[in-house]
Amino acid sequence: MTPVDPVELTAKLVRCASVTPANEGALEVLEALLSEAGFECAWADRGGIRNLFARWGKKGNTRSFGFNGHTDVVPIGKEEDWSMPPFGAEIRDGVMYGRGTTDMKSGVAAFAAAAVDFVRETPPDGSVILAITGDEEGDAVDGTTALLDHMAAHGERMDVCLVGEPTCPSKMGEMIKIGRRGSMSAWFKVIGTQGHSAYPHRANNPLPAMVQLMDLLASHELDQGTAHFDPSTLAVVTVDTGNPANNVIPGSCTSCVNIRFNDTHSGASLSAWLEEEVEKIRAEFGVKVEMKIKISGESFITPPGELSGLVAKAVEAETGVTPELSTTGGTSDARFIKAHCPVVEFGLVGQSMHQVDEHVEVAQIHQLKAIYGRILRDYFA
Repeated sequence: MTPVDPVELTAKLVRCASVTPANEGALEVLEALLSEAGFECAWADRGGIRNLFARWGKKGNTRSFGFNGHTDVVPIGKEEDWSMPPFGAEIRDGVMYGRGTTDMKSGVAAFAAAAVDFVRETPPDGSVILAITGDEEGDAVDGTTALLDHMAAHGERMDVCLVGEPTCPSKMGEMIKIGRRGSMSAWFKVIGTQGHSAYPHRANNPLPAMVQLMDLLASHELDQGTAHFDPSTLAVVTVDTGNPANNVIPGSCTSCVNIRFNDTHSGASLSAWLEEEVEKIRAEFGVKVEMKIKISGESFITPPGELSGLVAKAVEAETGVTPELSTTGGTSDARFIKAHCPVVEFGLVGQSMHQVDEHVEVAQIHQLKAIYGRILRDYFA
């Protein structure tokens, strides 16, 4: 049979304006392709989010290889800022333009095409699973977690999983992600007493307390890094009073910090540290401090071993580049999969993701399909 063209498939997906939480037919494109190739497909929808589970081979086979990815994309911003139609998937000088070309419809197209060709040409003794969500760019509450819940409820399992997110900073093949830092945000509200700026003794200004709190947090060295992780970071991302007057001491102010943390910490240990620092400010300034914390994901790592070695070997064979094993970058849905099975990430060069005129080199899509196909052949060899 004719091999699946991953570039044509990418174009079909990009032309679906699937800005989170919309699907706009993107997952149906994949369901049609996979069903025709003999994959058993099921919908794992939840909370208004479309999620596709597809398996080739019998459930419960001793060996199963999984791919994970997403078809939802971030908003385009102002359409007039784009030089090409954001959902046109137009190709110019060997480059395809459109929202999601890099993050990550080309990755999904590449592993779907590789999986279909693989099971048609060399049916494996085992199963190939694709778990594709429409909720990765949003809160990710009803996306990959819903797929994992669906798998648990129906006795499905991946032995290993490859997430097809863009992982290469500037050159195809240069980086595999074997883990990710944890991520959490904390919002603070310091409440004092409003008053006239000419009579500060009659007020309790919340701003010095907030400034002191932010300095305590931002100047604290969380750690010096670990064997596989860079040092943890804390960034003050906003401080607000909403006060337009220069003769009024405000009654309250707010702020937010974002922490990216390595395996020295957990969300719970960092939350406890934040509470200790807040208590110091309450005691010193006599203000009320409210705090809200959201932990987006804990740090995790799949130690270098068989899975990362399998992927690295295939990457080097197809690109001539020896990939670095890294834990840098933001969060991904691998943070959910790590509790299910060993997981690594490998995909395209990610320089244009989320940008205006997001784009991908057509040659890289073909190259990525070849890498994924080699990984499947080597895994089931």
